[in-house]
Amino acid sequence: MPDAASDPTLVATLKERVRAAREQMAAAIADGRGDDAWEAALVAISARGRFGVRLGLERSRAILEELGSPERTVRGALIAGTNGKGSVGALISAALSAAKIRHGSTPKPHLVSYRERIRIDGRPLAPLPFAVAVERALDAADRIELRVGPVTEFELLAGVVFDGFHAAGIARAVVEVGLGGRLDAMHAWDGGVAVVTNVGLDHQEYLGETIKEIAGEKAAIIMRGDRAVTGATDRGEALSVIKSVAAAVGAPLTIATHGAIRTLGRDGIEVELPRLGTVNVGLLGRHQGENAAVALATLDAMKSAGLTTVSDEEIRAGFAAARWPGRMELISGAFGAGDQRDLLLDGAHNEDGAAALASSVNDLSSLLRDADGESGGSGVTLVLAAMADKSIAKIFSELAASPLLQSARLICTSVGDDRSSTPEALAAMARAAGLGTTIETAADPHAALNAASRDRGAVIVAGSLYLVGAVRERLLRQGRLPDDGSLDR
Repeated sequence: MPDAASDPTLVATLKERVRAAREQMAAAIADGRGDDAWEAALVAISARGRFGVRLGLERSRAILEELGSPERTVRGALIAGTNGKGSVGALISAALSAAKIRHGSTPKPHLVSYRERIRIDGRPLAPLPFAVAVERALDAADRIELRVGPVTEFELLAGVVFDGFHAAGIARAVVEVGLGGRLDAMHAWDGGVAVVTNVGLDHQEYLGETIKEIAGEKAAIIMRGDRAVTGATDRGEALSVIKSVAAAVGAPLTIATHGAIRTLGRDGIEVELPRLGTVNVGLLGRHQGENAAVALATLDAMKSAGLTTVSDEEIRAGFAAARWPGRMELISGAFGAGDQRDLLLDGAHNEDGAAALASSVNDLSSLLRDADGESGGSGVTLVLAAMADKSIAKIFSELAASPLLQSARLICTSVGDDRSSTPEALAAMARAAGLGTTIETAADPHAALNAASRDRGAVIVAGSLYLVGAVRERLLRQGRLPDDGSLDR
């Protein structure tokens, strides 16, 4: 595992920035000024991100212990996997809500506000309690630094998550692993149920170059005493590793399988699931059949572990009501009054995600509406951004497997992050992959969306969750999406 800690001079500079932000945060908390406290907390926690990536559990465990071990009061499911973690988490959360079981969740990454990383019953934690949790975690980080070194952003976030849950009285949670599993900060918690959705190639610089190596990193979240669930049925090598790890620690393993997809519509899918038969799932894309099967198996494992009881009818109601912003999210009315075209948002930031998007848009091609509300008529405009450290050429090749995307008008843009590939570089790779019939560039997401609106066809935004987040924030501020609690001041 590489160790990418920042140099001491940079850390010292950032510490001064954190110190100033903490003074502002403490004053705002004392006065009950939630928005001001949150703004300062965001500066403090974001600066910690520059402390580097240092995989390992020592600092996460130390900060949790210093906070009084709040994670020990929370039980639930820890979810790892290359793709599908968020969808599985969203389905489980929706089922728990249908059963009126109060719970926390930790979707990653956030789209609009960092507060989305801690949700209570599906809503982002409010600014003031989030700031209070950040303040407490920073104080704890100070006290352990001489012993374990500077705490990074994700290690700090582990403390914020479980301290925030504890303060809110949360006893059940659905927690996503950030990177890999074995050495990810969230693996400092063992909720009793360990889930590996699937295994694909992503983050090879940290997790290994082969499916077998990556599967080992993800399966390491399965601990003695756990119940384990996986959806990794299509990659024999990965499944073999997961089985071996589960057997080694004596964890009963459920291999989740789903049956036939019955219908694919604008409002979701119908899939055959064990025990339940045909189930409506409010998420788009045939791949959600696999995620629904994993979510069902996880709920069953949580029941078997004595953690929750959700009836079959509550599972049905929850799955039908499930929503997962920015992942195959179909939005109407995004371009103003009188414009009926569809806007489809999806991250698709790695090869498997891109393949899932290509398959899904093929299924939806006859249902996508243009500006006049007509289905399947006009071509689509595809807006893309991507991080330079991703396998962009492979992602674009997967997208180009869709005839609809192959013939799309393509607009390449940048999200302005240092890691973001330039629009010009993306355009060149798109040409090489045969993606898009006409290709143009735009400086930023707003310019790209404005350019896309000049055509009449549906618009698809993909390739980076940072891009999807920028578009969602614009729509929320324009009032074209309902308030979901994610907008900061």
